[in-house]
Amino acid sequence: MKLSDLKPIPGSKKSRKRVGRGTGSGLGTTAGYGNKGQRSTSGGTKGKSFEGGQLPLTRRIPKRGFRNPFRKEYSVINIGDLEVFKGTEKVGVEDILRAGFFKKMKDGIKLLSVGDIDFPIKISVHKASQKAVEKIRAKGGDVEVLV
Repeated sequence: MKLSDLKPIPGSKKSRKRVGRGTGSGLGTTAGYGNKGQRSTSGGTKGKSFEGGQLPLTRRIPKRGFRNPFRKEYSVINIGDLEVFKGTEKVGVEDILRAGFFKKMKDGIKLLSVGDIDFPIKISVHKASQKAVEKIRAKGGDVEVLV
């Protein structure tokens, strides 16, 4: 037996069904979809979530609260994390991103007062908590809030 003698088992290989190729082929005119009814016409299927006229699940479940589509979500940095910038005078948004505190900045950077700082620093962020500003100013630094 040679490699060229190998053949698939009879009946295991079927030729594909060629539909819509004339009435003589057996699957012409309606192409196997029948004469009338929902599935026979183009675009004649319902969506995956259609439940046969029953009230859909998404409408049956109660809705609660309100989600503001215009709300801003900030990437957070703590005062304790600023230890990385010890020895630098001014720290901007680019410096914080370069330091790798987060992969992607959301709508801005917010400075929170978690942790302590023991050196003066001038920092520019989009938002800062009042306590964080007080802590930095107490050590001789300053916080610039970007608009």
